[in-house]
This record gives sequence, structure tokens and C-alpha cells, in this order.
Amino acid sequence: MSAAEDAAPVAPVTPVVDRAQYALAAVLAVVGVWTVVDSAGLGPGFADQVVRPAAFGYVIGSALVVLAVLLAVATARGDRAEGEAGEDVDLDQGTDWRTLAGLAGVLVATIALLDVLGWAIVGALLFAGAATVLGNRHWVRNLLIGAVMSVGSWYGFYVGLGIPIPAGVLDGIL
Repeated sequence: MSAAEDAAPVAPVTPVVDRAQYALAAVLAVVGVWTVVDSAGLGPGFADQVVRPAAFGYVIGSALVVLAVLLAVATARGDRAEGEAGEDVDLDQGTDWRTLAGLAGVLVATIALLDVLGWAIVGALLFAGAATVLGNRHWVRNLLIGAVMSVGSWYGFYVGLGIPIPAGVLDGIL
């Protein structure tokens, strides 16, 4: 008898389905459909525009729906993403909820204070707060770097691109 005849039949391996990927596919599909529907309500724009404003929404929304379908098909086939195997990542450790909550707090504070204080101040606080929550203890340097970045981006958007960003309490100074 040969070795092939001695080997027991191998049962087919059923793929392990990661149901969380279906949830992500559903979110992608909902956001994609919402983007397409919302784009339908945009105005015609200006007469000299070759591409109407709604075209971007149609393209992005359609791409999201296609990606959602592709993700659902890949999930049904058993495709799963590999865990990150970087040298600075310990896959045995759980989520650092304290850091995650700190970052969420910084983002919520940014949203709450943006109209009052303006981007130049809130952007600096956002950078300094995120850097501090992530472990950097140089408060003054974080604030200075954040201030340079936020004022620079404010001028880039407001002056360079003509997109108004709230100046807040610095209105008239910037």
C-alpha cells in the first residue's frame, strides 16, 4: 500500500467567518447610499463648471457601496485580516481604555470649543492634548508645535484656499 492510500481522508475546512466585518460592510453601505442620496439634493453649481458638485458625491458614495459588497463577499469566503505583527505591537495586550477615553475627550472638547475659541487655539489644544494623552510630557513644546500647525493650517485654508475656518476669539487678530 502506498502512503497516499494509508492517509485518512481530510475533511474540508470550513472558513471562520468574522461577523464584525459584516457590520463594517453594512456601515460602509449605509454611508455610501446616504452619500449618493444626499448628493442628489445638491444645487447645480455655476454654469461655467464642467463637473457638477453632485458628481463627487456620486463617485464617492458608489465606491463605498462597491467596497461594502466586496468586503461582504470576502468575509463570506472566510478572508480575515491578519493582526499587526510589528515589533512595537504586543498582540497579547488588551485595549488601553484610559488612553482611548483621553483621546475621545480631546476630540469632544475640540468639537465643543471650536466655534467659541476658533481653530487657531483649539487646534493647538488638540495637538497638545493628543500628544500628552499618548505619553509626551513636554507641555510647552506641544502647545508651541500645535500653535504653529494650527495657525499655519488656518492661514492655508482661509487665505490660500478661501475656505472660512472659525477664528473665534482671535477674529480680527488673524
